[in-house]
Amino acid sequence: MTAKSKKVRATGDADDVDHGYRHILRELQIELVKFQKHLISHGDRILIILEGRDSAGKDGTVKRIIEHLSPRDTRVVALGKPSTRDESEWYFQRYVPHLPAAAEFVLFNRSWYNRAGVERVMGFCTEAQYEEFMETVPVFEQMLVRSGLRLFKYYLDIDKAEQRQRLKARLTDPLKQWKMSPIDAAAQKHWKDYSAARDAMFARTHTLAAPWTIVRANDKKRARLNLIMDLLSRLDYRDKNEALLCPDPDGVFSYTQDAVMQGRIAE
Repeated sequence: MTAKSKKVRATGDADDVDHGYRHILRELQIELVKFQKHLISHGDRILIILEGRDSAGKDGTVKRIIEHLSPRDTRVVALGKPSTRDESEWYFQRYVPHLPAAAEFVLFNRSWYNRAGVERVMGFCTEAQYEEFMETVPVFEQMLVRSGLRLFKYYLDIDKAEQRQRLKARLTDPLKQWKMSPIDAAAQKHWKDYSAARDAMFARTHTLAAPWTIVRANDKKRARLNLIMDLLSRLDYRDKNEALLCPDPDGVFSYTQDAVMQGRIAE
C-alpha cells in the first residue's frame, strides 16, 4: 500500500479511512482506464479469474474494477448451474465462448475452478471427473497463455469468523438477500472440506504459466485496493503511476506451500 493509505489507516477515524479509501480507489480506477486505452490500441486479451469462498468479496471487487471501464470492451462472466447439455460436453466447453477476443478485458466471477471447489466438496462431480479436471486444467491454461492471452488468477481469502459474520449479514440486509443460496448454508459446516479442496487446488494448479495470487480479504476495502494495485503493477501501459502501485506484501502475495504451512492462508 502507499504511504498515503498507511497514514489513513493509522488515524483510526472511520470517516478519514473511508475518504482515504475512496481517494486511492479513484486514483487506481484512473490507472485502469489508462490501461484499457492501451489494451484496446494494442489488441491484447486479458482474463482475470476471481475465486474464493462464499462471501469472500468477489462481487464487490468486480464492481470496483469495472466501474469506469468501457462496457463495450469489458465483460463479466458469472455462469450459473450447468444445464443437462452442459454436463454432457467437455468440461471447459461452456467457458471457451466467454474467453476474451482482441482488446477485451474479461473477468470470471468464479470459473472452471468450481470443479476444484464447490463441486468437489458438495459431491456435484465424480472422483474421475475431478481427477480429469485437476490433471488437464494446467495444460488448458498453458494453451491459453501460449496463444497470447494474459491470465491472472486471484483467490480472495477470508477466515471462518469473517465468513460467518458476512453470511449472517446477508440474512438481515434486504439488499444482499439475493446472494443467499443453499450452498451458502453449507459453507460453515463444510469449512474444513473447503480448506482441503482449496489447498489441493493450489498445489496442483499453481504453475509458472498460470500462478495463483492470494489476496487477504477480511478487510474488503484493503483487499480491493491490494488486488487492483497488484494487477496494474504487472501490466504495461503509458503514463503508469508507479508510485501508486505499491500493494501490501502481507495482503497480496504469490501462493507457496510455505504460505499454507505458516498460516498466511486461512485454515
